[in-house]
Amino acid sequence: MVKNVILTPLKIIDTSGGNIFHILKKTDSGYQDFSEAYFSEIESGFIKAWKQHKEMTLNIVVPIGEIKFVIFDDRVSKLGQFQEVVLSEKNYLRLTIPPMVWVGFQGIAPNKSLLLNIANIVHDPQEVNKKDSNDIKYNWSN
Repeated sequence: MVKNVILTPLKIIDTSGGNIFHILKKTDSGYQDFSEAYFSEIESGFIKAWKQHKEMTLNIVVPIGEIKFVIFDDRVSKLGQFQEVVLSEKNYLRLTIPPMVWVGFQGIAPNKSLLLNIANIVHDPQEVNKKDSNDIKYNWSN
């Protein structure tokens, strides 16, 4: 496990006409503040990697589809440490990712997948470091 990455089990409440998906309360572990929320789609098999936020804490859920997240922590060692997490409706968890770790993700459902991120700060392009998908050696075909 990567230090300060939190996986929080969430409730899905079955209701007639459609389910209710709990996400985040300000009393939850991992909650730091709310400044921005957004949805992001990812196509099946597509990889979006790598980003490292300098200040932003991410709180991610996947209510539709299935997405594999790979977290790479090089804060202590140049060899780094990987953590893989698959989120979906069947594995409905909130993934809290602290600043200064690298994250990439891949759509693994047969169709599009949808994630929601609730961030503690507003997106700022100057706050993000980026690398190409090949810059961090990880085998996405696993």
